[in-house]
Amino acid sequence: MKYLIKFLLRIVPRHHLHKVAHWGLRCVAWWYAGDRYEDPITGKRYRKLLPYGRLKQRVNALAPDSLSLERHRLFWLFLQKETDFFAKKYKLLHLAPEYCFLNIFKKLPNIEYVTADLNSPWADFHFDVHQIPFASESFDLVFANHLLEHVQDDGQVLREFYRVMKSGGWGIFMVPMDLNQEATQEDPTVTDPQMREQLYGQADHLRLYGLDYLERLRAAGFQVREYDVVNSLGRSQAERYCLDEGDKLYLCSKR
Repeated sequence: MKYLIKFLLRIVPRHHLHKVAHWGLRCVAWWYAGDRYEDPITGKRYRKLLPYGRLKQRVNALAPDSLSLERHRLFWLFLQKETDFFAKKYKLLHLAPEYCFLNIFKKLPNIEYVTADLNSPWADFHFDVHQIPFASESFDLVFANHLLEHVQDDGQVLREFYRVMKSGGWGIFMVPMDLNQEATQEDPTVTDPQMREQLYGQADHLRLYGLDYLERLRAAGFQVREYDVVNSLGRSQAERYCLDEGDKLYLCSKR
């Protein structure tokens, strides 16, 4: 299974995988049932999770029923434990929406839910995020996880996030980060897909963020607060939910 997943991730465009991946993985989910690990999004329990990764695969990464990865489970736990997302009325713009959240967020009575992407079949609207076709101050919340590494001008995109967010609103924009490097690694002259894959982790990534990511968020106008959700949960829960110990969340708010 790990070799098949690795092959598909590297060869098949993501928007095509979106059309079929959930059906295929649900067919094998029964094989992974158990009680050692748990997906907090669905409550499903597993003896192990699927591996995931294009170059170096991570064990116990992908939950077959929901398609959640470590970052999705972390994000869910953050929303539950640190925010009023499930209780307060919000208008949410969810960019590059993840399958594991789609149906849940759509059913929340307190959320006016708008999804968008360049080409994902799961999205309501399709556009380039460098120019978001919504009026300024349109949304209380903006979520855009693992999107900024794909865009040409992440500064422009972050300014668009800030523009469409209402004053008092907040957002989460998770990105792949190397916490061992200060500066973001990027070079616009690198156009070879294989070289990008070696440098940034995927052929369609244009950068790998370093610790200066927080300054990029602040440069767009956001106030930024860091959350170490994994450590706050404790090791036993982090292992139970198959979280990445190095992952952190940055809450971006607009005055």
